[in-house]
Amino acid sequence: MNATVSLIVHVLALAAAPVSLLVIASGFLQNIIYVWQLILASRALRRRPPQAAIGELWRHYADSAPPIALLVPAFNEEATVVESVRALLALRYPNYEIIVINDGSRDNTLKVLIEAFALRPLQRHYDLAAPCKPIQGVYVAQNQPRLVVIDKLNGGKADALNAGINLARASIICSIDADSLLEADALLRAVGPFVEDPEHTVAVGGTIRVANGCVIDHGQVVHVGLPKNGFALLQTVEYLRAFLMARLAWSEAKCLTIISGAFGLFRRQAVLDVGGYRHDTVGEDMELVVKIHRFGRETGRDYRIVFVPEPVCWTEVPETMGVLGRQRVRWQRGALETFFAHIDLLFNPHYGRVGLIAFGSVFLFDVVGPVLETLGYVLIPVFYLLGALSLVYLKAFAAVSFLFGVVISVGSLALEEAELRRFPTTQSLVVLLAAAIIENFGYRQLNNFWRIKGYWQFLRRRRDWGSMARRGFRTS
Repeated sequence: MNATVSLIVHVLALAAAPVSLLVIASGFLQNIIYVWQLILASRALRRRPPQAAIGELWRHYADSAPPIALLVPAFNEEATVVESVRALLALRYPNYEIIVINDGSRDNTLKVLIEAFALRPLQRHYDLAAPCKPIQGVYVAQNQPRLVVIDKLNGGKADALNAGINLARASIICSIDADSLLEADALLRAVGPFVEDPEHTVAVGGTIRVANGCVIDHGQVVHVGLPKNGFALLQTVEYLRAFLMARLAWSEAKCLTIISGAFGLFRRQAVLDVGGYRHDTVGEDMELVVKIHRFGRETGRDYRIVFVPEPVCWTEVPETMGVLGRQRVRWQRGALETFFAHIDLLFNPHYGRVGLIAFGSVFLFDVVGPVLETLGYVLIPVFYLLGALSLVYLKAFAAVSFLFGVVISVGSLALEEAELRRFPTTQSLVVLLAAAIIENFGYRQLNNFWRIKGYWQFLRRRRDWGSMARRGFRTS
């Protein structure tokens, strides 16, 4: 027995230095990329002109803005779908249609829509340009002809979006989550790249922000507040970092590989060119963007996929550990499904910076990152306690795991305050600053555990979404 223990200790001692160096090097490289993103995003925001008033935007785009079809997939969304549709009906945009797709909901989603908007059956021709489950009925609002509701058999979010694409008549489609609210000027601000460069622009993403804690009145955020729930507050910082820093930086580098399914505009033909949304993945938003990149590179087309920070979509985020965990597990599975479905892009010079930089980053952050970070949390303290590592290694791991994280989170918050200033009070900024620091001590590690769980589900080929209960928007 003593010989066995001695052998294990000896093996651990031999592995201590190389394993620790690999973990620390991976963390250091990730943080270098974060710093690069922060610098790139900061430069991009400083170069952007001041936000135009909505009246000026209207005068500029009223005659040139292309028609847009807003696609709203809804599955068991009775708590939020009516407020979301009301917000969409209040948008300031010259020509748009709202297509809500009831994807075989088991709750009263269709019923509340029929009652709230006096829906009646509609005969409407459509082609099955993108694959989807059978459509059982199409409805139109009596007093709101721009609102159309599709009732179809359940097929998942991607299937619902494909159904909406089939019925859409506009050249631009916009995917919106049923638990989200667009600001009134969001479409006018997001459509800019399509108007300024119609020949090359194929997709545009906007900013997603946390609605928890905000005051909602008739489908509009009338007061920006912070969530009182701890999980929602930490996600507020996450969303600032993910959109204002990461998405903007990747857009500037011309290798943006994800546009959030909660708010993204696409040229309809570009989506059809790649076969629509893929059904067998929970990361259909990322997978679609990667397919569009792939199609553009393989056909030699000059195309643009951009992120615009000014248009804002507000979304309700999970406030319980169970729901949040299921969401993060699903996100990790989706990233892995997309990566391995298109693994031949990785470091492939034929796909340019998308294969070399963007897919290389996905490999680092989503494929090897969760595994190496978990090994670091478990093994490096053990190595140190066994005397196999010096204190220098432990300090280096703590720096890349905690100190850099604090710097990046606080830097993202500084970008928000310096450029957009959505949070009106000093107290809000102080609370967010505290959250930006705290998230690195426990919450980040919890997220990594969920990512490992997502990895395990990916390896087991899980396909379900899991329950995502909503509380609904609070109306003043």
